[in-house]
Amino acid sequence: MKAIQANIKHLRALRKLSQERFADDLGWSRSMVGSYEEGRSEPPIERLIELSNYLNIPIDILVRNDLRKAKDTSFIEVGNKRVLFPVTVNEDNEDLIEIIPAKASAGYLSGYDDPEYIEQLQKIKLPFLPTGTHRAFPIKGDSMLPVKDGSFVVAKFVEDINDIKNGRTYIVLTKDDGLVYKRVYLTEDDSNALILKSDNKSYKPYLVLKESILELWEFTCCINTQEYDEKELKMSSIMSMFQELKVELEAVKHL
Repeated sequence: MKAIQANIKHLRALRKLSQERFADDLGWSRSMVGSYEEGRSEPPIERLIELSNYLNIPIDILVRNDLRKAKDTSFIEVGNKRVLFPVTVNEDNEDLIEIIPAKASAGYLSGYDDPEYIEQLQKIKLPFLPTGTHRAFPIKGDSMLPVKDGSFVVAKFVEDINDIKNGRTYIVLTKDDGLVYKRVYLTEDDSNALILKSDNKSYKPYLVLKESILELWEFTCCINTQEYDEKELKMSSIMSMFQELKVELEAVKHL
C-alpha cells in the first residue's frame, strides 16, 4: 500500500468523516476519494495541494511517510508553515523518545523539519514521562551546571511560545545560535523578546527575539552520563544551588 493511499484513508478516519463528507469538504467527488483510498488512482499535484491545505500537513510528508501510527493529537502547528512530525510509537502503542546524538546536534538546525532526518534518529522509551512529544538533546559545556557536559536533557515540545513559564529551563532552537539549553525569563519592557540565562554565573545572559525561535522544548528530566564526585554532592553545594535558583528550601525537605 502506497503512503498517500494509506494516509488519505487514515487521516479521514481520524477526523471521523465519511467519504462523502470528506469529499464535500475538499470539493471532490465521493468516488474520487474512494479511488484514491483503494489505490485505483493517485491524486494529481493540484489535488495534493488541496489535501495539504485542508489537513495543514506538508505534501512531502503526505506522500513519503506512512502516518497510520500517528495519534489524533500528533500534528502540532508551528506558526503557519509546518507541523511537528507524528509521535513514533512502538508495537505496544507507547510513545518513543527521539534522541539527538551529540555528534549530529549541529545538524539539527537544518534537519529539524526534515522527515528523513527525524526518522533516522535512535529512539528510547521512558515510561515515567508525562504525556506530550519528547526528545532527548545532548548538553555541551558547563553553562548549566550541575547538568554536566555529555548529559542529555529530555524535554517536552511547547506548542505555543506564549506558554513559557518564567524561570524554567528550556531547549531553545534559534536561527542564529542553533540548539541551546538555558533558563528562560520573560522581559518586562519587550514582549517580543526573551532573556536566556545560564545557571553558571560565568556566562552572561542575553536576549533573543521570539520571531527567531524555531522550536522550544521544556525540561522534563536529565540523563547524566557521568558520576558526580564527592565535592559536587556536598549538601552545602546543593543548598547553594537551590538558593541561587530562588527555590524555597521548605518545598524540598520531604523529597
